[in-house]
Amino acid sequence: MRTLMTSTLLLFAVSLSAAAGAENADYLSEDEVGELREAQGASERIEKYLSFAQIRLTRFDDYRNRPPNPDYDVAGYLDTQLDQYVRITDALKDWIEDHFDRHDDMRAGLKKFMEMGPHQLDQLRHFEESSDPYSAAYRKSLGDAIDDFADALDGATKALSEQSKVFGELKREEKADAQTVKDREKEEKKRTKEEGKLRKKEHEKGPPTDKDED
Repeated sequence: MRTLMTSTLLLFAVSLSAAAGAENADYLSEDEVGELREAQGASERIEKYLSFAQIRLTRFDDYRNRPPNPDYDVAGYLDTQLDQYVRITDALKDWIEDHFDRHDDMRAGLKKFMEMGPHQLDQLRHFEESSDPYSAAYRKSLGDAIDDFADALDGATKALSEQSKVFGELKREEKADAQTVKDREKEEKKRTKEEGKLRKKEHEKGPPTDKDED
C-alpha cells in the first residue's frame, strides 16, 4: 500500500510539473496551453506539439509572401514565429527524451512524427532556398529552426526504432506466455477427460466379488 501511495504521489507530481510547464510556456496561446494540459498521454502530447509547430509554419509562409507594410513589423513577426517554432521543438524533444527514459510506449506518437516531420523539414528548407523581402531579417532564426528540428526528427527516428524492438519483444513474450497457459489448460482438460473415462469404466465394472478374487 505504501509503495502504491508513493507511486501515485509521484505520478501526481509529474502531472503537476507538466501542467505548470505548460502554463508558463509564453510561446503558446491560452488555447494551446489548455490542450496540452489535457493531453497527458505520451503519444498524444507529441501530436499536439507537432500540430502547434505546423501552425507556426503556416503563419510564417502566409506573412512572408505579403508585401512590406511600414505600419507593421512583418520581419519581427516572422522572426517570432520561428522562435516559437524552435521552442516548441525543444519542448517536444524534452518530452520524448523524458518518456523514453521512463520506458513509456510512444510508438503511436513517434510514427505520427515520422509522417509529419519530413514535411515540416521540407517546408523549412524551402523557406531557406527561396527569397522574400524579409529573408535577411530571419535567416539566422530559420537556420536554427532547421538544425533543431532535424535533430528532433533524428532523435525521434532512433527512439521509434528502439521502442519497436523493446515493445515488439515484450509482445512476443506475452504471446509465448499466453500460448504456454493455453497449452497447460489443454493438457489439464485432457487429463481430466482421461480420469473421467477411467472412473466411468471402474463404475461400470462394479465392486470386486469373491469370484474375481478366485
